[in-house]
Amino acid sequence: MTSTLNNPTLAESVGNTPLLPLRKLAADTSSQVFAKAEWLNPSGSVKVRAAARIVAEGFADGRLKGRTLIDSTSGNTGIAYAFLGAALGFPVELVVPENVSPERKAMIRGYGAKMTYSSPFDGSDGAIVLCRELVAKSPERYFYADQYGNDANWRAHFDGTGPEIWRQTQGRITHFVAGLGTSGTFMGTGRFLRKVNPSVKLISVEPASPIHGLEGMKHMASAIVPPIYDASLADRAMEIETEDAYRMVLRLAREEAILAGFSSGAAIAAALQVARENPGACVVTVLPDGGDRYLSTPVWEEILAGH
Repeated sequence: MTSTLNNPTLAESVGNTPLLPLRKLAADTSSQVFAKAEWLNPSGSVKVRAAARIVAEGFADGRLKGRTLIDSTSGNTGIAYAFLGAALGFPVELVVPENVSPERKAMIRGYGAKMTYSSPFDGSDGAIVLCRELVAKSPERYFYADQYGNDANWRAHFDGTGPEIWRQTQGRITHFVAGLGTSGTFMGTGRFLRKVNPSVKLISVEPASPIHGLEGMKHMASAIVPPIYDASLADRAMEIETEDAYRMVLRLAREEAILAGFSSGAAIAAALQVARENPGACVVTVLPDGGDRYLSTPVWEEILAGH
């Protein structure tokens, strides 16, 4: 967040999350694997980085003044918007797939934001379509934040996440691995790392099929592709099976004492594969959120029942 918001306490609280070494999970490799602990951000996820930048620019150019911020979200960005709305005093309306976890819905309501539900069968794409319809009906009412198409999304990571990782690894990073949702984390961080060291390998991660259980992630070939996404940035595009991600979530909790979300499991599964294939590498990935906002979902019961 920038000083545009005129709230230094909030400005200082976004970003600068720790980089955690995954020593046990990477023990069968000769590489180092690190994970950025983004659940330690205010509002509990990586998404507050982009949301804060979008809000700051909306205030700076006047688009947010006197209007309601609206966007589609699978939960985390919505929670971040709701948090910022409560902190800074502007109304927030979100279009959310009806089947997002109860914890996410409760957090959004707790911050006082309004929710409109899209079909649970249409995923994040359905929320995007419905949000655009609402904006088209009342354009004068809304500031459409458009996290999927707003360049402020990836710029937040170019200016924040990327420099943090570079500093925290003392420039030793060789591979950056990140999941694709809006693609902002991958695009912004990747562009920064490519700028400071063109030899850093950039690996994107997405679900292996259109029907998957990795909330917040996109299977790009079958989804509405975010306008900010540029596939050519990636040196490699990896696909992870949902079940492999679920298994990794449990391993992450029991072996590294990190309770993370399902997309984090996909990112770690990919990062460990990269580490095994590249001896002596320094692999960094991002854990977008914590697992506490998924504990009421049937998936957790299924994971635990098998172990």
